[in-house]
Amino acid sequence: MPDAESSPRLPPLGRRSDGVIMAPDGSEVRLLLTDDHGANRCSVVEVTIGAGSVSRAVRHQTVEEAWYVIEGEGEVWRCPPGDAIDQAPAMTVCAGDALIIPTGWAFQFRAKEDAALRFICVTMPPWPGMDEAVEMEKGGRWPPTL
Repeated sequence: MPDAESSPRLPPLGRRSDGVIMAPDGSEVRLLLTDDHGANRCSVVEVTIGAGSVSRAVRHQTVEEAWYVIEGEGEVWRCPPGDAIDQAPAMTVCAGDALIIPTGWAFQFRAKEDAALRFICVTMPPWPGMDEAVEMEKGGRWPPTL
C-alpha cells in the first residue's frame, strides 16, 4: 500500500516558502499553498508587516480574501466601493481575529509600534498576479510607510 507522500492522487503538502514576495500593498508574503499543491480554488499565504509599518491602500479586482491574525496587533481599514474614506472606520485586530476583504473593497492595514503584524490570508479564487491589486488614487486611512 503506497504512503500519502508517494500517492499520485493526493495533493502534496505545502510548506512556508523561504523566499519573500513583496505584495502590491508593500507587505511581505510567503507562499503556503498554491496550484503547485493542488489548490485550484484558493491560494494561502502568510503576510507580515513590521512593527509600526503601514501598508499602501489597495483594492482587489476579482478576489475575496479571508484573513486570520496569528501574531501581533494592529488596525485594518476596509471601505466599500463608493464610500468616502473617512466614513469607513478602522478595526483593531489581534491574534485570533478573522475578517473578510470583499471583492472590490479598498483596504489598508498597520501594525502597532511594538510588534510586527502577521496573518494567514486565503484568496478565493487563487491570486491571479500582481495586476490584481490596484493602488487607491486618493490613498487610504493613513499615510503609508511601505
